[in-house]
Amino acid sequence: MVNTSRRTLLAGAAGAAAAVALRPFAAVAQAPLRIEITDGVIEPMPIAIPVFVPDTPESAELARSVTQVVVQDLVNTGLFREIPASAHIGRITNLDAPVQFSDWRAINAQALLTGAARESGGSVAVRFRLWDVAAQAPVGEGLQFDGPRDAWRRMGHKVADAVYSRLTGEGGYFDSRVAYVAESGPKSARRKQLAVMDQDGANPRVLTDGSNIVLAPRFSASGQQILYTSYQGGQPNVVLMDVASGSSRILNAINGMAFAPRFAPDGRRAIYSASQGSATNLFTIDLGSGAISQLTRSATIDTAPSYSPDGSQIVFESDRGGTQQLYVMSAGGGDARRISFGEGRYATPVWSPRGDLVAFTKMVGGRFHIGVMRLDGSGEKLLTASYLDEGPTWAPNGRVIMFYRESPGETGGPQLHSVDVTGRNLRQIPTQGFASDPSWSGLLS
Repeated sequence: MVNTSRRTLLAGAAGAAAAVALRPFAAVAQAPLRIEITDGVIEPMPIAIPVFVPDTPESAELARSVTQVVVQDLVNTGLFREIPASAHIGRITNLDAPVQFSDWRAINAQALLTGAARESGGSVAVRFRLWDVAAQAPVGEGLQFDGPRDAWRRMGHKVADAVYSRLTGEGGYFDSRVAYVAESGPKSARRKQLAVMDQDGANPRVLTDGSNIVLAPRFSASGQQILYTSYQGGQPNVVLMDVASGSSRILNAINGMAFAPRFAPDGRRAIYSASQGSATNLFTIDLGSGAISQLTRSATIDTAPSYSPDGSQIVFESDRGGTQQLYVMSAGGGDARRISFGEGRYATPVWSPRGDLVAFTKMVGGRFHIGVMRLDGSGEKLLTASYLDEGPTWAPNGRVIMFYRESPGETGGPQLHSVDVTGRNLRQIPTQGFASDPSWSGLLS
């Protein structure tokens, strides 16, 4: 087999580079099996995923583990229903043997995912095929991933991404990471540390020692750097950290408090808010030269900026009109137009990776909501409601939003949740303790 392309994957929680080769092992036609995602109620597609075949006896545990990652990724979307193994009539013992489709039709499977895994020394290979059971035809070509042993979870996520994409027509989001604030200790003296994990909560890694409060981490497009707010020095400052090495430096070079940072899409600039006196304005900084430009010159509060995917515009929150609302302006500054007009207050806007929507936090009627709206303010839709929902961040494909939900009372605290952009499939993301301020990376390369 000939390698047609190579990708470098960030393996494990530490983000160490792991070379993984991706290669097709069968050229086949695309079948029409497809989930149509709409705002209506979606009946999950029944899919059979037999435990991947171990290519060697010592590969059995690896095969089971990879299969579990793939199943969890797909089922957690709410778009797929796994047919339990106890219902399977057919057995897959050889990935290259003909599929007996009648066995899978009998249990009402619409799709069948077969795979195999092999461990040899410190290397791992995972290959798979996806089948349309009714058409008795493959969906796309078979693919194989090769790489080091510690990249096996990423291989599972890669398989799930490929299946998701083929069956929905949209990009996957499983091979990605989340930066967040890990919180511990009593509510009156909460310890807040910068942390990262896989999007499913696996491989958590704490990046700061907790000696300074950290807030609002934001991944770069490459996933190799994080911007965040730190209270080192007694007041909020914007800090840039390299994820792999853990090295960091304070960025802002003006007098006053600086916070709410976010990368520009090109990764060469950052935007943030800075308070001087009673006013808070937006600034950009060139990450190479350190040159700072002031974008707004308001006497009120402009904060929580977020770039459009092409970097040409910025959405932010401001009380310049008398209440907390959302505005859009050119990335170079200038006039801003208001886009939020519903009842209540709006905050923490984040532009979708697709460029079509803005996610936000809304406060109305004593409740907090995560919502979305179009760029002209139309189509506002509230996806959640609770005592305190805040801090939305988009999955790389623009279909899912992660946020944090705070529970009340002395023993309460924040937990990460996700919800589909249609408002379906609200679920809690597993973390080792309290967690807030999530930031979803792009797909890892």
